[in-house]
Amino acid sequence: MTNMKCGLGLCVVFLTLLTGNRAVEAEQIQPQHFLIHMKTSLAEDDAQICAVPNVAWALVKAGHQVTILVDASAVTSVTKGFEWFGRLVHSDTTALDRARLPERERVSLSEQMGVSLEEIPYQYGEYFAFLKKLGVNMYGNQTMMLLYNIDLDDVDPGVTPIALNRMVELFQSADRIIVY
Repeated sequence: MTNMKCGLGLCVVFLTLLTGNRAVEAEQIQPQHFLIHMKTSLAEDDAQICAVPNVAWALVKAGHQVTILVDASAVTSVTKGFEWFGRLVHSDTTALDRARLPERERVSLSEQMGVSLEEIPYQYGEYFAFLKKLGVNMYGNQTMMLLYNIDLDDVDPGVTPIALNRMVELFQSADRIIVY
């Protein structure tokens, strides 16, 4: 009888271990599609727009699919030579191209992402181009661009202008939406 109890006890332990392992497997995070809704221009609040690439990179590194939707006033930050002064002085660059990553942020990103400091971009325009190479899709609200009198030829080539119906599809297809 004692051997039977021990055998039964070992079976319970074995089943518990198997079940426990399966429960852990079921709890593991599955890759999801994240939509980052970037709404605030660099000129209005640089902290919000500058957080976008950091979050996007961390999500990609964790195995998720990431799409960035540039909307509202943020469309001005991905436009070359925006407004009259920009057309005179910076006609071939966007506000993100001209915004440098602080060295302390570059060092922090290098440590957190496990890459050499040389691999970290120096400007946010480069950073967004880097994300594009990692597979991040970037779209811009074409209607907002029209409202800001933005010529679509002046939009950064990494950002694809899209109509409102396509934006609806992006919102519907995302598992999670993050707003900046």
